[in-house]
Amino acid sequence: MIELKEGELAPIIQNNPYALVAITKHGVELSRRLHKLFSQTDLYYMSKFEKGDEEAKGIQLFSGSVRILLPTLFQQYKGIIMIISLGAVVRMIAPILKDKKTDPAVVVIDDRGENVISVLSGHLGGANELTRQVAAALEARPIITTASDVQKTIPVDLFGAHFGWIWDSPDKLTPVSASVVNEEHVAVVQESGEPNWWLYDIPIPKNIVRYPSIKEAIQAKPNAALIVTHRLLQQDEEIILENGIVFRPKSVVIGMGCNRGTSPEEIESVIQDTLLELTISIKSVKAICTIDLKKDEAGLLEVVEKYGWDFICYSPGELNMAVIEAPSKTVYKYTGAYGVSEPAVRLYTGAEKLALVKKKSGNVTISVGIIPFPKEGRL
Repeated sequence: MIELKEGELAPIIQNNPYALVAITKHGVELSRRLHKLFSQTDLYYMSKFEKGDEEAKGIQLFSGSVRILLPTLFQQYKGIIMIISLGAVVRMIAPILKDKKTDPAVVVIDDRGENVISVLSGHLGGANELTRQVAAALEARPIITTASDVQKTIPVDLFGAHFGWIWDSPDKLTPVSASVVNEEHVAVVQESGEPNWWLYDIPIPKNIVRYPSIKEAIQAKPNAALIVTHRLLQQDEEIILENGIVFRPKSVVIGMGCNRGTSPEEIESVIQDTLLELTISIKSVKAICTIDLKKDEAGLLEVVEKYGWDFICYSPGELNMAVIEAPSKTVYKYTGAYGVSEPAVRLYTGAEKLALVKKKSGNVTISVGIIPFPKEGRL
């Protein structure tokens, strides 16, 4: 049993991404039912409602004020589901709130399990989606008040997030979001990335207008802009960012070969310098591809781990099936493949034309390709 004491973090055992908390008789009964239905939860409730099977079911009992438990749950869990009145929850979490980018999702359920309410971190923290999942499990009513969800328009802070898109800077998230939900003229320019980002079963709102280029979007003088590109903007294009955000789709693939024992510092430096020369954002890199002889190359492994990139290895036979503009007998002599970086990128991306066919720099050979997504339906 957890004994809660003022000024001390609770000694909890975390096994799942979400905490489920109850403090009333009916709340405990409901929480036990939800715990069965929603397996990703760790259940906590007050020891006075102990039933004797808690240890066997992994349920953690506590004594003392639930308010003292919350700071620990905030640090440890992705989301917290509380069967407690909304007003009490608001008062208890207010002193421990920090930032919308780091606070966990908070969802509240009423004592009868009729309403599931998204309270905190609806978008970035995932409370809105968690609310839908919990409500579906309980056959309850999901209560979501986020304007973009209610109006079925673009949630700017989550735009393309399910594809892995990230923004260059969060500085304009709030004013751009305001333009979207206030139905102001919002320009969308997409130069790369997945085209099917519109998630609703209704037409895109008329205030969101597609433009084929940043130049044309600037000429239209929108109130806000969403730019989806792997490309570093040119100086004369940056005016669009006065109230705009650049989103980086994971559409860039690097093909790489290197001498055995090449340092991660050299590999990283070549990647950074090459992308800068090509005016490509490193934030859009999805993967490094190479030959399977390099699957244990320490320098490559360290770089992909640092950036969280995929690491794809092909056999010599697979590489030789790809188009190679500059086949090398020397490379074939040592690897069995007529090339590494160029064919590896072609295999992964399926692109006919590469941003960089091949460049040799010190101990590293690098190629760069852009994943060509279909244009049908693209904004």
